[in-house]
Amino acid sequence: MDNSTSTRPPGLTGLWIRGREFLGVETPIIAGAMTWISDSRFAAAVSNAGAFGCLAAGNMPPDQLDEEISRVRDLTDRPFAVNLITIAPHYRELLAVAAARNVPFIVFAGSYPRGPEIRLAKQSGARVLSFAANESTARRLISSGVDALILEGSEAGGHVGHVSLGILLQQVLRRIDDVPVFVAGGIASGWYIAHLLLMGAAGVQLGTAFVMTEECGVHPHVQRAFARARARDAVATPQISSQLKVVAVRTLRNQGLEDFNRLQMELVSARRDKRISHTEAQAKVEEFWVGALRRAAREGDVDFGSVMAGQSVGLVDRVLPLREMLDELTADAESELRRAAERLRAAGPDRPADG
Repeated sequence: MDNSTSTRPPGLTGLWIRGREFLGVETPIIAGAMTWISDSRFAAAVSNAGAFGCLAAGNMPPDQLDEEISRVRDLTDRPFAVNLITIAPHYRELLAVAAARNVPFIVFAGSYPRGPEIRLAKQSGARVLSFAANESTARRLISSGVDALILEGSEAGGHVGHVSLGILLQQVLRRIDDVPVFVAGGIASGWYIAHLLLMGAAGVQLGTAFVMTEECGVHPHVQRAFARARARDAVATPQISSQLKVVAVRTLRNQGLEDFNRLQMELVSARRDKRISHTEAQAKVEEFWVGALRRAAREGDVDFGSVMAGQSVGLVDRVLPLREMLDELTADAESELRRAAERLRAAGPDRPADG
């Protein structure tokens, strides 16, 4: 581990020591897994920069995941995770590949993993992280063997829940200390990271901010769209009807989003007329997002593709080298901790009210 961290103020070192030790990294900032973006090259680059890289399994075939894991190991000897979407078509086969390859960390996303799936991951030697949306789910996951939790607020990009990070911090973070808890959603400054650590977070997860790095392989058109966007431009997709289950996706508003809303109405009508089954309708929803996301991330179609972004897109407007971005976040966090300490000293000790 890089000994340069010994020069940092004790405050930051002490606050995120739990996250550093759990992940085995210098900087416990997780690069959230992004389909078509978080490939082996980018995951390794993040880990080599001192943070925590995640390989997005997404909807890839099992043999491709096997190759990607090998590439990550060729590019770095540092810890990394494989992110598995529990509702993906090849999910169980992908889990089997990750377990067989003894990856150091497995992150379950999309929905909640079942007990046998968690056990399989842990029996392979992996440390297991899972997303949790409330306290009861968090405790159930912990009792099933999950080693750490990720709280992701609706401010995040991609597939998101319906609760903001501010609520999750109060519902879950303040009540859970059994395992390390990492937080995500709307984070793009060291100022915010400092306060999240003070609240008890072991570390954080960022997605949108990592897209704005030189090492990210996303199409440059996407980075330019991010630089122009405001926070309110990143919107969550609505569910048109209860007849069609749609997991909210936060993406930049464009023609592709309008096309998706129109697709939903067509599928609901087809379901009502019994021209398509529920399973077929759901498959078409997933096919839309897989294709639209690829068109944006790989081909640069920011008009008709899905430009998934969190609301923190309104806080990022420059493309930086990974190491520089991480250094800026760390320096900003250290500065805010010093400022907070000065404010507390200036406030002085509490005194009983007169009379």
